[in-house]
Amino acid sequence: MSRKGVGLAAFDRSRLTSAQFASHGSSLRTSDAQALETQLSVFRSLLQQFAQTHAKDIRSDPSFRAQFARMCAAIGVDPLASSSSSSSGAGGVASSMWAQLLGRTVNDFYFELAVRVVEVCGATRGENGGLIGVRELRERVVRGRMEGAPEIAEDDVLRAVATLKPLGSSYSIVRVGSKSYVRSVPKELNTDQSAVLEAVQVLGYVSVSMLMVNLRWQRARAQTAVEDLLGAGMLWVDKQAAEWEYWSPGFMLDVDGSVTGG
Repeated sequence: MSRKGVGLAAFDRSRLTSAQFASHGSSLRTSDAQALETQLSVFRSLLQQFAQTHAKDIRSDPSFRAQFARMCAAIGVDPLASSSSSSSGAGGVASSMWAQLLGRTVNDFYFELAVRVVEVCGATRGENGGLIGVRELRERVVRGRMEGAPEIAEDDVLRAVATLKPLGSSYSIVRVGSKSYVRSVPKELNTDQSAVLEAVQVLGYVSVSMLMVNLRWQRARAQTAVEDLLGAGMLWVDKQAAEWEYWSPGFMLDVDGSVTGG
């Protein structure tokens, strides 16, 4: 009995079946993508209605404003990002979602806040080496605002820093332990420097021997880490103690009463 050609026929059927599966899979992906886009469009429409209904609360209440921003983030909408599909004004200039939904007020609020952030970071760079706690930054910004100005929350400061992203890596949020900082210099912290700054949060200062005992570092490693931070202005040194103590500038200012708690 001849079996000639059976193998080729089976191969052709297998290839045809694979092509059909591929075509079906592509059709399903297209259908799913269209359904997802439809759902997102509905969510955006509902978000717009919500923003228009609660515009006053979003403008005046920082907690409500933060919750609204988180709602936007949940569906992939950046309220501060420009939209090329909508224009603002006769010039057809792209505007952010804040401006489109709530008018220029909230949009301008964040960009004006960003300007204040830059000013405060620049004014304090000599004290902290370009690394300032978000809480301290907010307090300094609030002190320089006119009476009756909208209330500012730490979340607003974080979003204002995000608007500075076009400036490059000079402005960014750095998380050290449980505390958030705004870094205003293009300098990355290495692992050892981050560990030292986290240790400083406990007492406000560290010494080389403290790092050697608690982190089990060799003296050279501990000394190098604190000297790097000292040279960058992120730590201050107290030479009056029996062993030199390396202090957080922000903590020393708190103790001196220059920065009030909030």
